[in-house]
Amino acid sequence: MTEKILIIDFGSQYTQLIARRIREMQVYCEIHPFNNVPALDASVRGVVMSGSPRSVRDAEAPRIVLDAIKGKLPLLGVCYGAQYLAHFFGGKVEASPSREYGRARMQVVKGDDPLMKGLSPESQVWMSHGDTITTIPDNYHIIASTEDVAVAAYRIADEQTWGIQFHPEVYHSEEGKQMLENFVVGICGCSQSWTADSFVESTVAELKAKLGDDRVVLGLSGGVDSSVAAVLLHKAIGENLYCIFVDSGLLRKNEFEEVLESYRGMGLNVKGVDASDKFLGDLAGVSDPETKRKIIGRDFVEVFEAEAKKLDGVKWLGQGTIYPDVVESAQVNGTAVVIKSHHNVGGLPEKMGLKVVEPLRLLFKDEVRRVGRSMGMSERLIGRHPFPGPGLAIRILGDITREKVEILQNVDKIYIDILRETGWYDKIWQAGAILLPVQSVGVMGDERTYERCVALRAVTSTDGMTADWVHIPYEILARLSNEIINKVRGVNRVVYDISSKPPATIEWE
Repeated sequence: MTEKILIIDFGSQYTQLIARRIREMQVYCEIHPFNNVPALDASVRGVVMSGSPRSVRDAEAPRIVLDAIKGKLPLLGVCYGAQYLAHFFGGKVEASPSREYGRARMQVVKGDDPLMKGLSPESQVWMSHGDTITTIPDNYHIIASTEDVAVAAYRIADEQTWGIQFHPEVYHSEEGKQMLENFVVGICGCSQSWTADSFVESTVAELKAKLGDDRVVLGLSGGVDSSVAAVLLHKAIGENLYCIFVDSGLLRKNEFEEVLESYRGMGLNVKGVDASDKFLGDLAGVSDPETKRKIIGRDFVEVFEAEAKKLDGVKWLGQGTIYPDVVESAQVNGTAVVIKSHHNVGGLPEKMGLKVVEPLRLLFKDEVRRVGRSMGMSERLIGRHPFPGPGLAIRILGDITREKVEILQNVDKIYIDILRETGWYDKIWQAGAILLPVQSVGVMGDERTYERCVALRAVTSTDGMTADWVHIPYEILARLSNEIINKVRGVNRVVYDISSKPPATIEWE
């Protein structure tokens, strides 16, 4: 039984970050909404209560019954979690005179406390709350303070229960990782044995037991998630996995042929389907981004269904769903965990009477890559940048034509090739070119031109939730502009997007 830490989510924007920090310690953890916490078993070594945008003083504040947890398992309340454990157990939480947000200096009051082990007498922490604990019950003891917050951290006497009014999971908290490790490893006693190798071993065994001799069909996209999911399933059931790789005509240049060949080289049972005429025909004259997405989603389902129906005895639909898709779909004020619609193949499972198998649903993106590497998958495939499901359709602003797709494919190839050649590709989370719906005046030779403009986009990110633009050196940008304009007929201007997310998004549509 895999040992784990349970994270109870009260709606904080940082909850996934707590999970990532714990996973980085090679300890498995799960996030569950406060109102849908599963029954505890022997695998649960400890519990973390997250922050929340709500106040414990609100009449409709999120509440949870802690009878099975508090005093029985190690428990750490973070921000709202800490205030909850104070407010509802005899202490007092009040509105702060001024919002406590940003950096603060934490002084350790009790250096011999297990949560404070190895921490400096003073270090920087990150505050983000509008309320503050003003009174703690008699059996609560302060173990750390800041200049403005007397109860920065506390412990309940005779219990393995702690509360902290700051966020140890963010990078701004200098020794936050050490504090979390003190709790997870030191206090909860987790063995740090949850590795990529152990995940592959246990998941393949579980898939064998679950699927037996059943047949599975999976739609490959060429991306990291579906590729790793396919290899895991292939390890478990071999030729009983049937993969379908659909060419929508909106992939990168030569991508369909190259990726299809690499899949076959990996021993996957894969069929390539060229449906570019259907997709491009149905998209003709359509400019609205959401309509484009819906058409592409509908067409993919239709093509995939038609191919899947040609297979005999298929009982399962394989999907590359990953953990952020699951967590983001679990509404804190609801009870059901629903995967985001664009990660499902429409209503296909119900329509075809298929059950769904998602071997990666417990993993973050970086963990998916580690699992792929542990199975010996090629670095070129594992290190690929994320690529949008609708493909180049949402990087062509306005309507879609074959001419526009070809122009953007040629621009994109030059861009990605130069990033790889100069060593910048692996420093970037995601890069792509965007064809703009404008034309501008230019001069080529002795002639004036009136041709298209393309924007180049490159961002750094951890998980795509936030992103910053990449400072590609000027000499590389100059080379990119020169080669694109000289080699791609129809383009006479190149611009570079220096917007961060937020407020901008990574993609333009």
